[in-house]
Amino acid sequence: MKHVLAIDQGTTGSTCLIFAEDGNVVGRGYREIPQHYPRSGWVEHDANDLLRCTVEAAREAIEISGETPDAIGITNQRETVVLWERESGEPVGRAIVWQDRRTAARCAELAASRETADSIARLTGLVIDPYFSSTKLEWMLSRGDLRERARRGELLAGTVDSWLVWRLTGGQVHATDYTNASRTMLFDTAGLRWSEELCELFGVPLTILPEARRSSGDFGVAEREWFGRGIPITGIAGDQQAALFGQGCCSEGEGKNTYGTGAFVLLNLGQTRPAPVGGLLTTVACDESGGPAYAMEGAIFIAGAAVQWLRDGLGILDTAAETETLASGLESTDGVYFVPALAGLGAPHWAPDARGTIVGLSRGTTRAHLARAALEAMAYSTADVLALMRERGGVVFERLRVDGGASANDWLMQFQADVLGVPVERPDIVETTALGAAGLAGIAGGVWSSADAFMSKRSFDRFEPGEGSAAARAGAHEWARAVRATLSWARDSQ
Repeated sequence: MKHVLAIDQGTTGSTCLIFAEDGNVVGRGYREIPQHYPRSGWVEHDANDLLRCTVEAAREAIEISGETPDAIGITNQRETVVLWERESGEPVGRAIVWQDRRTAARCAELAASRETADSIARLTGLVIDPYFSSTKLEWMLSRGDLRERARRGELLAGTVDSWLVWRLTGGQVHATDYTNASRTMLFDTAGLRWSEELCELFGVPLTILPEARRSSGDFGVAEREWFGRGIPITGIAGDQQAALFGQGCCSEGEGKNTYGTGAFVLLNLGQTRPAPVGGLLTTVACDESGGPAYAMEGAIFIAGAAVQWLRDGLGILDTAAETETLASGLESTDGVYFVPALAGLGAPHWAPDARGTIVGLSRGTTRAHLARAALEAMAYSTADVLALMRERGGVVFERLRVDGGASANDWLMQFQADVLGVPVERPDIVETTALGAAGLAGIAGGVWSSADAFMSKRSFDRFEPGEGSAAARAGAHEWARAVRATLSWARDSQ
């Protein structure tokens, strides 16, 4: 039986799974990633920590499985950018993480020009926001003589997948896939190539960027020193596009939501590249063969991170799982609504200056109300994005497939179905980012013959809209009031 090593290099940790040909997970490893917050709004990683934790987690998974993988698939936090020396392979400073907001002023300057904003939207399908890689890389290259060194060919840059590929292959391959490239705000998603126009705008030499390739295919061979023998790297996708593939949403009209640190709603649009839609993003996804397709995406910056904040920041929870019991013990939040704009608001509002807001507090408010309000926020934010997709994208959802850590919360999944009025389906393996990476790698590596063969082992729990639907939808109106209050607070500060 053949096996695939799936590397899921995420924001808070690296998870590695060994998938057998029959679809079972036979090995697992995990390492937490150190976080660095040098200033308010700044979020950084040491790129060497990303590599070290990934390799340690992979070795652990391989040891537990007792199997040597036949292929490697990589999925990763997408917009995080790394700059490193071509000769030594050492990073030049820390990686700037997708959550980082240091370039907000630069983005506001760019967005002030309607011509620039329209051009970026036309080429990339993205809105101007610090979330994406381009202004991060522009900021990195502005320090000292780094831009000149880059022009001389001494430096290389890329998203985390390309950094891992470069190191694992011993500097033999500098490549990324179309899905990750589409998140940089430097990539022409219609032509599937780096945009000279945007690279000039941001002062990024084209020569430092990785070659963009299809998600299922050849990305070189991880050298023997890492895992005991040379193993082909045959699949790469950004985490949300990998989750879309891992959910079996490879055809037009199929969509999913991942409830992780943030929440990410993606709808596969097939080969149709939509015109920019206000509040939504166009991104490159995967078809059933791992080739390029298009997707509409709504990126919600904070989802599970709101629960983490209640636990770690306020200390009112012992574990994230505790929220399910607390929420189910209440009939409602008693008018408490939590808009968790802890890193600004993403889709559909795109307000980087917004900050977290809790409204409706009273003397009777308890930690249970705050816990339930945090869960409801995930569901209402998702409903907001889907409503916009329906309204402006002409999209009708017959179901929503879900994954990510918070999807294990049965109360939240039922509430989500009640708010949306459509069934919610949760797969037997909720780590679909890793699952998608495994599928993409396994198809190219000869482990599975097709996406259908890859998905044939999966099963789903189904949550139907129930008796709580009326109350959940009524609450959506109060949620909208809370969001308006949050946006008003941000506007008044300017």
